[in-house]
Amino acid sequence: MSVGEAFTGRAWRRPRGLLLPALALLGLALFVIFGPLLIGPGGAIVDLRHRLAGPSLVHPLGTDALGRDLLLRLCEGGRVSLLVGVSAAIAAAVVGTAIGLVAGYRGGRIDALLMRITDGVIALPLLPLLVVLAAIDLNKIGLGALQRAEAASLYRIIILVALVGWTTVARLVRGAALSLKAQEFVRAAHALGARPLRVMLVHILPNLATPIIVATTLSVGEIILLESVLSFLGLGISPPMASWGNMLTGAQETIALAPQLALYPGVLILTTVIACNFLGDGLQAALDPRAVRR
Repeated sequence: MSVGEAFTGRAWRRPRGLLLPALALLGLALFVIFGPLLIGPGGAIVDLRHRLAGPSLVHPLGTDALGRDLLLRLCEGGRVSLLVGVSAAIAAAVVGTAIGLVAGYRGGRIDALLMRITDGVIALPLLPLLVVLAAIDLNKIGLGALQRAEAASLYRIIILVALVGWTTVARLVRGAALSLKAQEFVRAAHALGARPLRVMLVHILPNLATPIIVATTLSVGEIILLESVLSFLGLGISPPMASWGNMLTGAQETIALAPQLALYPGVLILTTVIACNFLGDGLQAALDPRAVRR
C-alpha cells in the first residue's frame, strides 16, 4: 500500500486515533503563530511596576518577573520550542534515512561499518552527551562569530540533536531497504539498467515513507523534551529568546509567589509531547498495511 492510498483509505477510516492529537497540535501551532499578532507588541515591554501581576483584561494570564505579558511569552516560547522540535526531527530523519538507505541497499562491509557507527551512537548516554556538547565554548574552537549570533543557541540545539538523534530512523530504513531490494520491481529496475542511485531514490525510498513519517512524528515530542531539559539547565535556548524550557528556569526563583510562571509552560510541554506521541501511534496504525481493517 502506498502512502497516498493509506491516507485516503485507512487513515480516514480511523479518525478517532488521529483527530484529537492533530487538532491539539494544530491549535498549538495557531496559538504560537497568531497569538502575538492579537496581543500586540506592547506585551513585550518590560514594566517592573507590574511584575508578577495576576490575570487582567490587559494581561489575560498575568505578567512575568520583568512585567512582560505572560501569554505573549508563552507564544514566543512555543514558536521556538516547536521550531526546534520539528526542524531537528526533520534533520535527524534526513541523516538517518541517508545512512539507513545506503547501508540496507549496499550491504556487505558498508552496511557493517555504518551499523557499527550507529550502534556506537546508540550506546552513548544521550542527555549527558548533549549537555557536554552544548556546554562547549565556541570561542575556544574558533567559532566565536557563530556564538555571538542572536539565534546561535537555537541553531546549536537543532544541529546537536540532529547529529545524535538519527539512529532510530537509520535502523528502520535499513531494515526496510534490505527487504525491498529483494523485491521483483527492484530486480526489474536493475535488469533495465537503472543505476544504483536511481534505484535507491526512485524505487526504494518512496516505499519507506511510512516508517520515516511515523518515526519523525514520534521524535518531535522527545526533542521538545530534550530542548526543555537543556534550556532548564541553562545550556539550551539563551535569553532574551524565549522557550518553554527557559521559562521554567526563570520561574524557579518566583515559584512561591507566582506558580503560574512554571505551570503554564509545563502544561504546554506536556500537551505537546503527548499529542505528538498519540499522533505518531495513530499514523502507525493508519499507515500499516498489515493492521486489521475495521
